[in-house]
Amino acid sequence: MTIYPVETGNFKLDGGAMFGVVPKSLWQRTNPADEHNMIDIAARCLLIEDGNRLILIDSGLGNKQSEKFFSYYYRWGDHTLERSLKNLGHHPDDITDVFMTHLHFDHCGGNIRWNADRTGYEPTFKNASFWTNEAHWNWATQPNAREKASFLKENLIPMQESGQLRFIDRKNSSFLERSELGFGILFVDGHTEKQMIPHIRYKDKTLVFTADLIPTVGHIPLPYIMGYDTRPLFTLEEKGVFLKKAVENDYYLFFEHDAHCELCTLQNTDRGERLENKYRFDEVFN
Repeated sequence: MTIYPVETGNFKLDGGAMFGVVPKSLWQRTNPADEHNMIDIAARCLLIEDGNRLILIDSGLGNKQSEKFFSYYYRWGDHTLERSLKNLGHHPDDITDVFMTHLHFDHCGGNIRWNADRTGYEPTFKNASFWTNEAHWNWATQPNAREKASFLKENLIPMQESGQLRFIDRKNSSFLERSELGFGILFVDGHTEKQMIPHIRYKDKTLVFTADLIPTVGHIPLPYIMGYDTRPLFTLEEKGVFLKKAVENDYYLFFEHDAHCELCTLQNTDRGERLENKYRFDEVFN
């Protein structure tokens, strides 16, 4: 088994929204804002080569939305999902499974693209199964007013219509049964209903894809919770339990949204769990 980071494209989000009630004077120390109060955000995914399976965890924003849509997110840099896969020697048709931590557009938008004549949409990965869980699918396809702008029908319905959508059951996952992969899932409800946080045993270490439970290094302190979270008090509890386990079990945290840090470890301090060391992925898992 081999695992690679996959850069799908960088963008920017409002710093205040990303840090909720935390004052800018504190969060800008780790996530400096530009003149528009926007901070750098990545859409960094993982690619797992596991025997005859090629598993992608999340897929970034994609490129099918309008210029107006993307104007809100200030895309920057030259990374794309297709280019990153090509650099690793793969084509979208090679992907066998896409594991979606949740269905907000910046996590699953790359799954669906325009068809050849731009009259409709089609799966980017025509040979893949798309994995979510039924509770989150129902939440996403019948969205509340707060999250409606994050759950885009054009990202969701084509997966179902193609027949490629699959559900992971918490107690009996066919996704896990089909693999020798040391793969566990933490279900959390603070950011959105039943977000899935993968824990992967790799090279005698535990690699955790933190998704939107801990988006960036700057979000490690317990109260640093996004304004986007639907249930911030749930996040507070879930994050507190996770941080303790991360220190106790020497987890390596892989950041999907930190544009400047791929990986870190944590340590206990008199202020709670805090950053220990930052790493490039290849420094730890070469």
